Amino acid sequence: MPSFVLIPGAGGVAWYWHRVVPLLQSLGHDTVAVDLPGDDESAGLPEYAEITKEAMAPYDDVVLVAQSMGGFTAAVVSDLPNVSGLVFVNAMIPLPGETAGAWWDNTGSQEARTAAAAVGGYPVEVDLDVYFLHDVPIDVAAAGANLQRNEADRAFESVCDFSWPSVPITVIAGADDRFFPLDFQRRVARERLGIEPVVIPGGHLVALSNPEGLATQLAV
Repeated sequence: MPSFVLIPGAGGVAWYWHRVVPLLQSLGHDTVAVDLPGDDESAGLPEYAEITKEAMAPYDDVVLVAQSMGGFTAAVVSDLPNVSGLVFVNAMIPLPGETAGAWWDNTGSQEARTAAAAVGGYPVEVDLDVYFLHDVPIDVAAAGANLQRNEADRAFESVCDFSWPSVPITVIAGADDRFFPLDFQRRVARERLGIEPVVIPGGHLVALSNPEGLATQLAV
């Protein structure tokens, strides 16, 4: 039975996964959520990778699960011998040699987001409640309000040095993601990995809004 190592997105807060971890553990999977120093200007992808490697080390059969910007960290460590699978969840899927800072223009993410906002009838300006918390339970959002960290520039400037591993790769996309709209995620997954995403209900922070659905899909 695989163990799950869960990598958070920008800010690096492991709390993001707190609703998913016990669900996977209840199914018998060893599960650990990695906490990354997202607001530390002295840390970038190499440092994130080392922290993730330490979290992975006790396990022989690891499925890496990466949320949003965590996709860059997951890619860097995905070729380790104990990795048996890679899952991107509403994630920034990198190309070898790309930086997270360049990813936005390279993928056309902003254009996709603003086009989806026009169709959906919500504001184009990025707002926490509109783009990230719109489907997260109020009490869950309130519990995490003081835990969030801003992502330091260095991580966006770090080159993602990796080669795609020869393990199964899955993309899970939230049907209600406003930050990375579904059609955009489908296109990026096709262009960069040649695969179709698995679509589940939920917005960008799907581990907070639909932990049961996400855990069920991860454990398939």
